Amino acid sequence: MKVLICGFECVPFAKVGGLADVVGTLPKFLKNKKIDIRIVIPLHKKIDRKKFGLKNLNQKFLIPVGGTIEEANIWQGKIDSVPVYFIENNKYFDRDEIYRTKDGDYSDNPLRFIFFSRAVLECCKAIDFKPDIIHCNDMQTGLIPAYIKTLYRIDAFFNKTRTVFTIHNIAYQGVYPKEVFFIAGFGWEDFTPEKLEYYNQMNFIKAGIVYSDVVTTVSPTYSKEIQTSSEHGRGLEGVLRTRKNVLYGILNGIDCDEWNPETDKIIKSNYSISDISGKNSCKKDLQDSCGLPKQDFALMGMVSRLDPLKGFDLLTEIASEIVKMPVQLVILVVGDKIYQDALLDLSKKYPEKINLNLKFDNNLAHKIYAGSDIFLMPSRSEPCGLGQMIAMRYGTVPVVHKTGGLADSVIQFDPKTRKGTGFLFEEYSPSAFLNSIKKAVEIYSKKSLWKNIVINDMKQDFSWTSSVQEYLRIYKLATKK
Repeated sequence: MKVLICGFECVPFAKVGGLADVVGTLPKFLKNKKIDIRIVIPLHKKIDRKKFGLKNLNQKFLIPVGGTIEEANIWQGKIDSVPVYFIENNKYFDRDEIYRTKDGDYSDNPLRFIFFSRAVLECCKAIDFKPDIIHCNDMQTGLIPAYIKTLYRIDAFFNKTRTVFTIHNIAYQGVYPKEVFFIAGFGWEDFTPEKLEYYNQMNFIKAGIVYSDVVTTVSPTYSKEIQTSSEHGRGLEGVLRTRKNVLYGILNGIDCDEWNPETDKIIKSNYSISDISGKNSCKKDLQDSCGLPKQDFALMGMVSRLDPLKGFDLLTEIASEIVKMPVQLVILVVGDKIYQDALLDLSKKYPEKINLNLKFDNNLAHKIYAGSDIFLMPSRSEPCGLGQMIAMRYGTVPVVHKTGGLADSVIQFDPKTRKGTGFLFEEYSPSAFLNSIKKAVEIYSKKSLWKNIVINDMKQDFSWTSSVQEYLRIYKLATKK
């Protein structure tokens, strides 16, 4: 089977969120299952051509975007043995950031996504790769299933191609004025509520949902949540219900080779489930790195984006209560300025309690996962979440809101039975979040119980093994459509 996976970001080349981890990690495991797998992403400015040994294929082709014709060129690299193709176009991809600056989204994002979606299809022709499945990810590639069934429906090159569309976060839909519809090249007959029209606008993620052969989300609970209410479905719950027979939730995995406390070269000391003593030196190293006093407080960590859905509204509300507790907090984030200012104020006010890092730093992320005792993920909505899985891999206990993939991957700890892997709060409120932190800190003070939950966490299997089997099943299902 030939599968093409496309996305706007991909580790290790360019990352904003969990989408990049999936696009860059899943193909390696599919390759092990004898799938002929390829990846296509944009050649963003921040991708280091020399570092990654990219080769210019000098395969140029033209893409219509409204009334203009844009040129695309292909570069090639690889992840392990998986070929990765990079679409080059300076007008759309020679940007300091991938989607936005701190002041907001790039104003021409819809044109960038249109260009990339059509370039993915033309790239297939240029490299002579006829995919059985094109696996599209999020709204940036949502137009590809629509193109396959409209503009390319009589193109013999794709006559056997089917599409799978994965929703990583339905909050980001790509809703643009209806003028964008015509720039994208669709015909008036497709501008209807059953197809591409959305309240007299165009919705890129709706295009993927409506036109793909199979729709997936990144956790079972999230696939149900987004069909139930406008809070979760963000206005597309009705559309999703019409596709419920081909809508599946598959929990993401993590790369257990990269995230492995036994072999991780970035952390201070390696450790394992049979000997967790090295975790304590990782904690002291994290305190050193962040300028925090070496106190035997519960050290809490966060690795996240500053985003309204990530629960920072809850954190800032309870910060004054948190600092009264025997805890320290290390935060590694990038994102919205409104939360940056609030967190900066807190870190300046409580320098011995809160350490803030407003940047993406992979080395520090590894140190936080290994050196923290507790990992906070108070997300209002979390389609899957990888942070809680990585944290548990390192024996760092998650405190999470019971939603989406967090609900599917974290089990409430019961001190009586000593079973469970973390602490969950159901009501999205500052008080519920604070109570869960207090419970975690209380258990942390009881060293025997705490060691128990740490071991429970490290026993969890969050590899891609079962998820890959599910994707293989979904791909086969799509080819029968």
